[in-house]
Amino acid sequence: MNLVLGPYGEGAETLLHGEFGAYPSKGSRYALSLTRTALHIQRLVPKPETDQRTVVPLAEVVGCHTLRSRAPADRAAYFSVYAYPLKKRKVAVGSGRGRQRAARTFQVDGADDYEKNQAVAEKWAAAIKCLVLGIPISSDTDIAPSLLPRPRRLLLLLNPFGGRGLALQWCQTHVLPMITEADISFNLIQTERPNHARELVKGINLAEWDGIVAVSGDGLLYEVLNGLMERPDWEQAIKMPIGILPSGSGNALAGAINCNAGLEQVLGLELLLNCTLLLCHAAVTPLDLVAVTTASGARCFSCLSVAWGFVSDVDIESEKYRHMGAARFTLGTLVRLASMHTYRGRLAYLPAADAHRPISRSITVAPNGRLPLQRLPLHRALSDMGLCEERHTFRGAEPAPAPCPSPGSPPPSSASVLPPPSFSFEPGPGELPAGGAGEARVGGPPDELLVPLGQPVPGSWVTVEDDFVLVLAIYQSHLGADLFAAPFARFDDGLIHLCFIKAGISRAALVRLFLAMEKGSHFEQECPHLVHVPVRAFRLEPLTRKGILTVDGERVEYGPIQGQVHRGLARLITGVDRLKIATG
Repeated sequence: MNLVLGPYGEGAETLLHGEFGAYPSKGSRYALSLTRTALHIQRLVPKPETDQRTVVPLAEVVGCHTLRSRAPADRAAYFSVYAYPLKKRKVAVGSGRGRQRAARTFQVDGADDYEKNQAVAEKWAAAIKCLVLGIPISSDTDIAPSLLPRPRRLLLLLNPFGGRGLALQWCQTHVLPMITEADISFNLIQTERPNHARELVKGINLAEWDGIVAVSGDGLLYEVLNGLMERPDWEQAIKMPIGILPSGSGNALAGAINCNAGLEQVLGLELLLNCTLLLCHAAVTPLDLVAVTTASGARCFSCLSVAWGFVSDVDIESEKYRHMGAARFTLGTLVRLASMHTYRGRLAYLPAADAHRPISRSITVAPNGRLPLQRLPLHRALSDMGLCEERHTFRGAEPAPAPCPSPGSPPPSSASVLPPPSFSFEPGPGELPAGGAGEARVGGPPDELLVPLGQPVPGSWVTVEDDFVLVLAIYQSHLGADLFAAPFARFDDGLIHLCFIKAGISRAALVRLFLAMEKGSHFEQECPHLVHVPVRAFRLEPLTRKGILTVDGERVEYGPIQGQVHRGLARLITGVDRLKIATG
């Protein structure tokens, strides 16, 4: 058994080893060793003066393709590895540390026969793809393309009006090229009105898809989840893997996915690139959902939070600043601090007696045009035909290798093309207002811990009547991409983390809490007004006449509201079940 030593393979088993040329570097030769976590590259010719080994962590790799030269006399085969490593940290204050594309192409020329060289290239490509997708292989495995599943098919739902309106541009420039290199087929549909995604998800044939991904903020994913739960086959439908590629204002779930992968806390395009990389790795994690019942008896499902008071006020009142992107929340917070309100209410909850707060995760906060992709017109539906042709083109005077499909795969001209769904579209409005929640009856498991809102809560519950600055029932680690509100929360811990701040806190103390929340250290301040209780269910009865209630950032009717957690009901694409993402 061969072993590779080093930071990405300390005593690790070598799955494959070989010596190859490089394209387009003439005369260069490299030794490649593949372990379960990294591709090790060492230059042999010309011989370096020092050990110049390059390590490519597979956590940063999205795919690998085999190629063939356009020159008929070229008997070599080729394979390209596509990675997205973090840029080296810049010295300038406020500079980012985003990802940049790094493609390495190797020439397999050990045999005089093209078919034999092609078989070697396909073996390496299959091995790398298996490791990226978490398919177990060893040095004893007969590695072949047949080990791989068919390419994934994802339905991308994009809100072109979310955040600062950059979703479509970012998707075309960054997301689509990356997922195409990961052999992901897709169909992209732009939403045109509130609850459009909800309607689409209720009517599609789910058997045609391997996942549904919201290219937007948290609101669009809320629509997707409730659309799935409104289907007659909700029990199977809710098992459809869902994902999010952040391009809205809040991006709380994307922040939680990014943190779960051990990555630096980032915003904007950097967060989108991280989440796209994780999406390419396919791993799925169970996701808790909370069934929320409002005053009228309407029921909806939530994956993020229920908020009342300061948080919901800022969320809804800052809608007028939506053009500012995530900065709208900062401005909204300052405005609300200037006229801080308190709210009288009755809060009841069922404590999770067996819940123990785990050690909080610490995070590192990072300060905040790649592919020449043709700008596309604003289509209402878009498939991946004709995109990312750059991956097949080598720059240089010599005839370049062309894509070489694996056995059993459709030809490149049709492998990733999906027919658009049979939906008809009407021209949409120029701007989407905030959508309401709980507008339709949904399915779902029974809420056995809850009684109707008109009845008293069970005697095993704890009831607190007080004046509150805010009440937040949160089930993910993040309240926003840069608000690490519940560092002890997990995607499937079966808990609602009930946090509330009582009246009496000063503006300065509240500001200190929110500043500390950026790093998740606000509970370490031991503020006497801040309370955290892990619960299984809760009920909130506002006693103040006017106020704002939100579910996953969407405004709902004001009045009594209650919820119960259903553990692991949904499936979330997180990409980190099998590979630990390198933090650079």
